[in-house]
Amino acid sequence: MIPVEEALAKVLDLVRALPSERVALRAGAGRVLAAPAVAGLTQPPFDASAMDGYWLAAADHRPGAVLRVDGEAAAGRGYTGPLAPGQAVRIFTGAPTPAPAGVVVLQEDVTRAGETITLPASLSANPNIRPRGQDFTEGMAFFPRRALTPRDLGLLAAMNVAELEVHRRPVVAIIATGDELVMPGEAPGPDQILCSNNFTLAAAAEAAGAEVRMLPIARDNEASLRMIFGLAEGVDLIVTSGGASVGAHDLVGAVAADLGLERAFWKIAMRPGKPLMAGRMGGAVLLGMPGNPVAALVCAKLFLEPMLAAMQGLAPARTPLRARLGAATGPTGPRSHYMRARLEPGPDLPMITPFESQDSAQMMLLAEANALLIRPLGDGPRGAGEIVEYLPL
Repeated sequence: MIPVEEALAKVLDLVRALPSERVALRAGAGRVLAAPAVAGLTQPPFDASAMDGYWLAAADHRPGAVLRVDGEAAAGRGYTGPLAPGQAVRIFTGAPTPAPAGVVVLQEDVTRAGETITLPASLSANPNIRPRGQDFTEGMAFFPRRALTPRDLGLLAAMNVAELEVHRRPVVAIIATGDELVMPGEAPGPDQILCSNNFTLAAAAEAAGAEVRMLPIARDNEASLRMIFGLAEGVDLIVTSGGASVGAHDLVGAVAADLGLERAFWKIAMRPGKPLMAGRMGGAVLLGMPGNPVAALVCAKLFLEPMLAAMQGLAPARTPLRARLGAATGPTGPRSHYMRARLEPGPDLPMITPFESQDSAQMMLLAEANALLIRPLGDGPRGAGEIVEYLPL
């Protein structure tokens, strides 16, 4: 068995950032830029009013000044008429200012009588003008190292960027194995259970930016496994669940080896998730997950998500967060333990309390958990209130 950190390093050595492709801005949500996006214009493109009010020259901005109102400027329709001392121009938010070196006085701060306004006795020092280029300037690069958010797409649209250079989405084949499995909606036989790992792993992969192919269940015989592996041709990553242990019916490793698997490792010092396997098979990377549903999700969090991040050009480092332990726990022993836990607000740090039962077959506890408490390999007993590390779920 190898430590979790070594296993993570080995799986990351198996993957590389995928080539880039151009997509329309509308298709950019959740994608990762492969090259900087460059602003095609300056924003704002002109000095613009930040408020509804009256524009006037700085020289006329005097306490109690009486000015005549002549002209109007609105968003999309600026004032282009003549300007003279003692003149104010009615202006609305977003409108270009009639000239430089002016101020906008808020409409609620003046007294208007007919076609004149009187400024207050006390004037604000705020010009209420958004200067040209306040947000960004033409040629400015935008290159966030994360998946693009709706906020990012709004910025890119304002930058007049219509197409994006992004990393291709990783294509992931999900394969569950086992004679005991049936799909949801089917009636299981007396010795069968429902297949849940496909749905957990597919959702985790899609949330991490992948394009998923959920393949049929592979049965516990070589012919079935070979046939399903054949359906995965052309993908970037094959994720199996089940069949990676050493039982008589655990055939994934043997069949994959016959198909050219160059195994990087098998078995890691963690619970749940000991029988994890990884390697390269042809043009794809194989990640062999445990069949246990809880172990599969923990392995997806620790290994699948970082692999998919790296394939999209992102730094895959996952820094654990800190919390205070809500209840005493015993020593971990020879394997790192990722315990399902409940995270709640605390006075300084969050409070994390592991569930009393850590039976890896209890999926209801998995659904109720919102964090994984990390108990390092060889860690001793921990008392309530001690600071520990966790991963959010």
